[in-house]
Amino acid sequence: MTIAEVMAELAALEDPKARAVNEKHGDDHGVNLGKLRAVAKRLKTQQDLSRELWDTGDTAARLVALLICRPKEFTPEELDAMLRDARIPKVNDWFVNYVVRKSPHAEGLREAWFDDPDPVVASAGWALTSERVVKRPDGIDLEGLLDLIEAQMKDAPDRLQWAMNNCLAQIGIEHAELRARAVEIGERLGVLKDYPTPPNCTSPFAPIWIGEMVSRQQAK
Repeated sequence: MTIAEVMAELAALEDPKARAVNEKHGDDHGVNLGKLRAVAKRLKTQQDLSRELWDTGDTAARLVALLICRPKEFTPEELDAMLRDARIPKVNDWFVNYVVRKSPHAEGLREAWFDDPDPVVASAGWALTSERVVKRPDGIDLEGLLDLIEAQMKDAPDRLQWAMNNCLAQIGIEHAELRARAVEIGERLGVLKDYPTPPNCTSPFAPIWIGEMVSRQQAK
């Protein structure tokens, strides 16, 4: 398919009701994600088309682009530029999870982004750090992370605050020796304590999240 054909198909899938729901979360598109994934599955991997779709700036097109690209083919400079241009929450999430995490440059970018003055960029650094906390904690200063979270999370912008809170929870879940401190920080700061949580879902409030996940681990 040409880029024009893909864009026409995405336009035909536009649903005003889906757009209304997505816009509540800051996502400016109206394509059902299941249908969008079906388009990407049919296209398969196409790096050149992916770049063209990304360059349109259209959110639905960018989501497809992220599903059909080859993450290992992007340079660190390209990934940095893409992140700084990925301001829509869903695009940002998919970019970090589906592209950057699979890149051989992920660790270097994690270090570069972690202290970036742009909170959206810094949140990506924290998201990658949370993955290190869970999968490869060697070389990560967990106590130092808790110090930063304790000092900065309360007043951090929303997206960065969410990423820091996720890191706090992962430290508490995965590292028993730091669990009490992680829970205490969460209790004292109260970040996301009142976040609306649907039935049968775990609250993102770190003390509750930590307790629930640890209980599940112990029940296995």
